[in-house]
Amino acid sequence: MKKTNNKPFVIGVAGGSGSGKSTVTREVLASIGPEMAAVVMQDDYYCDQSHLSPEDRRKTNYDHPKAFDWPLMVQQVQALCRGEAIEMPVYDFAADNRSSKTNTVQPAPVIVIEGLFALFDADLRKMMSLKIFVDTAADVRFIRRLQRDIAERGRSTESVIQQYLDTVRPMHKQFIEPTKRNADVIFPHGANAPAVDIITTKVASLIRDLNGA
Repeated sequence: MKKTNNKPFVIGVAGGSGSGKSTVTREVLASIGPEMAAVVMQDDYYCDQSHLSPEDRRKTNYDHPKAFDWPLMVQQVQALCRGEAIEMPVYDFAADNRSSKTNTVQPAPVIVIEGLFALFDADLRKMMSLKIFVDTAADVRFIRRLQRDIAERGRSTESVIQQYLDTVRPMHKQFIEPTKRNADVIFPHGANAPAVDIITTKVASLIRDLNGA
């Protein structure tokens, strides 16, 4: 098992579906180099649903905090912080269930935790050095989610719209929007270039300091 000795710099990147969280993560990786960061995708920590029928799985509210396997996620982030590699689960959205495959994630000087509820859990927040909330207009988020779910998750236009009205929109207002209070930094217009540049410059500076130590 690969280990590192230095305490990592942990960044939480939260925000609504389609807000631009992945753009922020990509820019952080580009600024320091992918080998310097471990990325934990909250989307892969949805609960295993093998015990449910395909019909029941499709009824899952993926925009509710209870849909996630919080103990596993906290445990694996703690392991990365200790310098231990993890086997991160892989979620298959076409099957509405966790895949039998896992992705090996090695410890790194920077850990990025990206997800709708990245700033929701107190145990995760305690491990974070920097907490970011990406705030984007609802219409922009909806269009991005519609395009993604059709292209990447095999959903129909009608199903995406219905899910947005039934769960995505109300859950955002009830659970995700309030986590903005937990953020150190709020990007008010999504992953806008000036805000992202400030963060990536700061992280890159920290990495240079670590390498020079």
